[in-house]
Amino acid sequence: MPARFSILYIAEADPEAAVLSSGVPAYLARSMPNARFTVVGSPQTAPLFADMPRLDRLLVLETEGRLDWIGLWNQVRDVKWNLIVDMRGTAISTRLRRDKRAVRGKAKPGRHAVEQAADVLTLDEVPAPHLFVSDATRAAADAVVKPDDRPILAVGPGTDWIGKCWPAERYSKIAAALLGPDGPLAGGRLLIVGDEVDRELVHTIRLSVARARVIEAQGRLTPLQTAAALSHASLYIGADSIWTQLAVAAGVPSIGVYGPSDETVVGPWGGVSVRGPRTLAEFRELDPRLNQAIQHMMDLPAERVLKAARKILAQPPATP
Repeated sequence: MPARFSILYIAEADPEAAVLSSGVPAYLARSMPNARFTVVGSPQTAPLFADMPRLDRLLVLETEGRLDWIGLWNQVRDVKWNLIVDMRGTAISTRLRRDKRAVRGKAKPGRHAVEQAADVLTLDEVPAPHLFVSDATRAAADAVVKPDDRPILAVGPGTDWIGKCWPAERYSKIAAALLGPDGPLAGGRLLIVGDEVDRELVHTIRLSVARARVIEAQGRLTPLQTAAALSHASLYIGADSIWTQLAVAAGVPSIGVYGPSDETVVGPWGGVSVRGPRTLAEFRELDPRLNQAIQHMMDLPAERVLKAARKILAQPPATP
């Protein structure tokens, strides 16, 4: 193996997909101490890899127009890459000089996205999602969280579509039960993560415990800083969204609430997926393209998620 092993990693344009695949570059960074990385991502995904060890360049593909690809080609064509890992299956990776190219193929129905990412390198073990966090990123997160010895329940209620949004009052009911005087996280704090646009959504949730025990991080942290903030949580509960995948990448015990989503593909890796009585196929019968302004998640009761949360919190902590 050469003293310097050059790796070009082309990440997905979608941030949730990029986090799901993040175990692959993390595996390469850990297993190959001589590897140097150049990472290509979209404006949303490139910052997720900003703290990778031995990162030489972080290239942002603003759009996927012809001129953008030409600009990228001009930045990477002069290198003879030892390995190109192409999570987008692009044409550019076929034309670059390299020793080996690993490319993501067509999605396999029913196979988890984390497993499909590992398939790209034909790994025997499936590396869990992981995002590297620098001291500066952690410090920015800690300035918001102000970690202390109290436990933290994290919730991520925001989604990119109303159909995947679970009612806020149900998150509130769970938070009150877990953080209340008789709860397994009694006296703890509530961390709410998400985008700035999620602030109105969480009004009911923030009222579930005393104001002084609520940490509102929506819109205050970047996704990578959010991962650092989530690492302090004892438990995370959230919808089918990037926030749930960030919690997984931070190593937090996670519960995902699902309805019109395929939890077998995007459920929290190593965590728990909870869904209501209807299958994904039944949702598709009502909403074939899964894009209508319908609140599909109304039939998932809070009690089912609360039961899963209590079960996780009753388990002894994992040994390192």
